[in-house]
Amino acid sequence: MNSRERVQMALDHKQPDRVPVDFGATTVTGIAASTIIALREALKLKNKTVKVQDPFLMIGRIEEDMMKALNVDVAGILSPSTKFGYRNDEWKTWNLPSGEEALVGKNFNVTVDKNGDIFAYPQGDTSVPPSAKMPKGGYYFDNILRQEPIDDAKLDGKKDYSEQFKLYSDDDLKYIERVTNDYYENSEYALIGNFGGGSLGDLSNLPGPGLKDTPGIRDVNEWLMAHMLNKQYIKDAYEYQTEIILNNLKLYKQAAGDKIQVLYISGTDFGTQNGEFISPDIFRELYKPFYKRVNDWVHANTKWKTFYHSCGSIIKLMDDFVEMGVDVLNPVQCSAAGMDPKLLKEKYGDKLVFWGGGIDTQHVLPFGTPDKVKEETTERVKVFSKGGGYIFNAIHNVQACTPIENLIAMLEAINEFNS
Repeated sequence: MNSRERVQMALDHKQPDRVPVDFGATTVTGIAASTIIALREALKLKNKTVKVQDPFLMIGRIEEDMMKALNVDVAGILSPSTKFGYRNDEWKTWNLPSGEEALVGKNFNVTVDKNGDIFAYPQGDTSVPPSAKMPKGGYYFDNILRQEPIDDAKLDGKKDYSEQFKLYSDDDLKYIERVTNDYYENSEYALIGNFGGGSLGDLSNLPGPGLKDTPGIRDVNEWLMAHMLNKQYIKDAYEYQTEIILNNLKLYKQAAGDKIQVLYISGTDFGTQNGEFISPDIFRELYKPFYKRVNDWVHANTKWKTFYHSCGSIIKLMDDFVEMGVDVLNPVQCSAAGMDPKLLKEKYGDKLVFWGGGIDTQHVLPFGTPDKVKEETTERVKVFSKGGGYIFNAIHNVQACTPIENLIAMLEAINEFNS
C-alpha cells in the first residue's frame, strides 16, 4: 500500500496497513524552521539551508529528503503567498532569531529597534507602519493593531474586507496546477491543498498583517463584542467572504481537479484552553450556515475531504462541525477541557477523521522526558488509529527549542507502532 492509498483508506474510515503520517503538509502541521535545522542534523541529512514557508509563525519547509526520513505520507500544495501579503519567491538569506541561517522570500523586509524587537511590514513595504512584531527572544510574530478610527454609521462589512479576500490570480492558479501535477505524477504522496481565505473570523488574520490599510473592526476584543452588538456587520463580512470562497473553490477545482484528496479550508480557532470562544448559539447563527454552504459545494462538486483546524476546547461544537459537513478535524487539542481522546474517538470516530492529537506540544513534547513522549505518543496512536480515520501529527506545529531527543522519541514511537 503506497502513501496515497494509505491516506485514502484512513479518510474513508478504514484500517490502513499502518498509521499515515503528516509533517509539513499544512501551515498548522509543520515544524519551526530552527527545529527543522536541528532535526536535519540529528537525522544526518545533507546540509541544506531551510526555507521559511510561513514567516509569521517561522515554520520551515520540509524538503523531500526529510519527508522520506520522517516516513511522511502527505504532501501539501502550499500557498505561494504569505500572511504578510507577499509571495514566497526569489529566496534570500536571513538569520533566524536563534542565529541559524535560513531562506526567506525577497519581500520579507524587517527592521530591528533598539530593544532588539523585530518588525515586519505588509507586503514588505517599510515605508508604511509595521504590521507585526517579534519581541526580542521570541520565536514568531504577533500582530500589531492598526485599526483606523471607527465611525459606526460608516461600518460596512463587505467594503471593509474587500481588499482582504479576493479571487485567485492567474499566477496563483498556475502555481497550484503546476505543483499539484508535479506531486501527483512524480510521487505517491497523498495531497492536501492549502486553500487560502476560507477562515471566517480568523483572529490571526483579522488585524490584516498583509494590508497597508485596515478599515473596519480589526481589534480582536471589539470583533468578539460585535458578535453580540453588531451581528449584521459580521454577517455582511462573512457573506462577502463566502461568495469569494465559493468562486475560489471553483477555480481551485479547475487547477487541481481530484488529484488532491483533502482541502484545508479553515484555520479559525473556536476554542480556548477551558471552553469555546463564543456560545454554541452564536456559532450556529454566525458561522455554521456559511461553512455549510462551503462544505456542501465541495461535497457536491469534488471528491475532496474538507479539513478544518480549530485549537482549544470545542467539545460543545463537535456536533455542529459534523452537521455542517466537516470531514477532518485538526489539531485535536487533547489538553483542552473536554477533549479527551477516548471520548472523541468513541463518539465521533466514525464521523470525523482526526488529523493530529499525537503528542501534546504545550507540555509533554517541549518539557517532558523522552520516555514520557514515547509513552503519550504510543497511547494516542492506539486510541485514535483504531478502525482508521486517523492521520498522525502533533497537536499543532512543533515549536522552536523543542528538544531533539524528544522529537526522536516521538518518531520512534510512531515507527515502532507502525512496524
